[in-house]
Amino acid sequence: MSYETSAENIRQTARVRASELVGRGWLNTGDAQLSLEKLRGKIVILDFWTFCCMNCLHVLDELRPLEEEFSDVLVTVGVHSPKFEHEADPDALAAAVDRYDITHPVLDDPNLETWQAYTARAWPTLVVIDPEGYIVAHLSGEGHVQGLVSLVRELVEEHDAKGTLHRGNGPYVPRPKPGGTFTFPGKAVELPAEFGGGATTYLVTDTARHRLVQVQEDLETAVTTFGSGTKGYSDGTAETAQFNEPQGLALLPAELREKLGYDVIIADSVNHRLRSLNLATGDVATVAGSGVQRLIDGENARNADPNFIAEGADPLSVALSSPWDVVYSRQANALIIAMAGTHQLFSFDPVSGQLAVFAGTGAEGLKDGAVEESWFAQSSGLIEATDGSLWVADSETSALRKITFAETGEQVTSPVGIGLFDFGFVDGSREDARMQHCLGLAQLPDGSIAIADTYNGAIRHYSEETGELSTLARGLEEPSDILVETTDDGARLIVVEANAHQLTRVAIPEKLQRVDEGASQTARPATRLRGESLEFIARFSAPKGQKLDTRWGDPTQLKISSTPENFIVEGAGTSQGLTRSLTLNPEVKDAVLHITARAAACDGEPGGEIPDHAACHLYQQDWGIPVVVTGDDSDESELVLDLRGVN
Repeated sequence: MSYETSAENIRQTARVRASELVGRGWLNTGDAQLSLEKLRGKIVILDFWTFCCMNCLHVLDELRPLEEEFSDVLVTVGVHSPKFEHEADPDALAAAVDRYDITHPVLDDPNLETWQAYTARAWPTLVVIDPEGYIVAHLSGEGHVQGLVSLVRELVEEHDAKGTLHRGNGPYVPRPKPGGTFTFPGKAVELPAEFGGGATTYLVTDTARHRLVQVQEDLETAVTTFGSGTKGYSDGTAETAQFNEPQGLALLPAELREKLGYDVIIADSVNHRLRSLNLATGDVATVAGSGVQRLIDGENARNADPNFIAEGADPLSVALSSPWDVVYSRQANALIIAMAGTHQLFSFDPVSGQLAVFAGTGAEGLKDGAVEESWFAQSSGLIEATDGSLWVADSETSALRKITFAETGEQVTSPVGIGLFDFGFVDGSREDARMQHCLGLAQLPDGSIAIADTYNGAIRHYSEETGELSTLARGLEEPSDILVETTDDGARLIVVEANAHQLTRVAIPEKLQRVDEGASQTARPATRLRGESLEFIARFSAPKGQKLDTRWGDPTQLKISSTPENFIVEGAGTSQGLTRSLTLNPEVKDAVLHITARAAACDGEPGGEIPDHAACHLYQQDWGIPVVVTGDDSDESELVLDLRGVN
């Protein structure tokens, strides 16, 4: 295999006309209906995304500086092709466009018509169309911005010379902003009375306004705010500090608050950092995270291992990836972090500063067992139960996970949840129960678990005693977190209702509901395989100005597994190279292939040496590919996916 891949290979060599953009409607266009004909003369980037997908959210932020630099010649079109049923709701999509401050047109593609026309296989996928309407690049995953900058500059030069480039404003029209105390609040914690002048108060992440708000017992009157409200990153005072979509909060135990000089840890998701807050002074500081997204970029990216953090490493030098929630575990004597971007849980000792991977291999999926062998999928909610066990809301598998501590090691189980593509609204035993993208948890006084079943707009109830899932409340607007409030009359819930921009009190009914609205699977069509064997190829070409890093041998790697595990008879596992021959089990007809492809490249020109101190980059893409074995000779015996390449 040759590793001297020309940077020009990012561009598609065959002249293929782009397919028309088909969907239910448009957002961010002032109700105008767009078409490729109306966009002719502009460079167009189609961003195939879905709003549950963490990698898609990363790409939204990666594209912002590119859109700003080339605002007069480039139009990004977000093609929203949903994974979950709730994501096909036009109101939910409109809320997501507002929540993530998307400043480009968005096509609503609920039936995946445009997705299929462009042969997308993964969220996110990027397709570049030139000013004459031809496809010039097809990219999967994140981390492609440097190559896109080079490509757009080349296209500008080429089409300026040809007279086919039209400069001027694009079709984006901003939507009105919601008002009120909060805008898309994320998580909340109850504060001790000492921080509220003797009264109970609550600290809430006002996520879309990039700040924290402390509110009174009425859940809406602000006591104080922390953060300037301007998106960004800076430590400082309550007035000057900046956050970027803060999410989870953890109030430290009293003994640690006194020792460390701060009270709360904040998962600052888009800044990829953990921040600290002293409630009395309002001072904000950074306690962990370099601000670089883990596994995407960095000087040591070639040797990056999702499970390796050097002992004694400066926590401010360690790359994190979209920390979404955080809880202090007395069993672990550390903070546990839901590292949604790498599908793992990290631990952080705030006294020593030691960061470590606590659970998860980095593979996306649902796999129980020892924590070091387990799989998670965008974990987004954490609590510690009274018995010391940890409970996890695993959003992309719509699962409730549990971690128990023992002398033989920590173990992961899944009381609720089936797999990466299974969801629904069904109460009952584990075999039947379904949720839809759950984000938050709380433990009720009787030891049972309340779950913010976000995309079902419901609060679910799991009883470990009976092993049954039931429904406690419904009709909520994307609940994202839950607190339990004790009153003289018993207990009730405080629900963070993100899409209603409020905190809501919900009574705990004496009799729980039993709902069955059906189990579903992701509408994305399965890839039809011939069977017996499968040749897999991940295509990659280094961006302009980079070359594959061959200084220590093959700089590429494939990791392949399946659900069920016995689907692959031979060829599973991790090895170098971007091609693999698989032997398939003839008795298994439906499965999911889990594939991780990596390639390492450094700054330098093809054919030349890599300069000293060159910046190096790790390109990685994870795919979960549903497949069905048909035995039909006309179906696929080869599967080709683009890590970074062309169609």
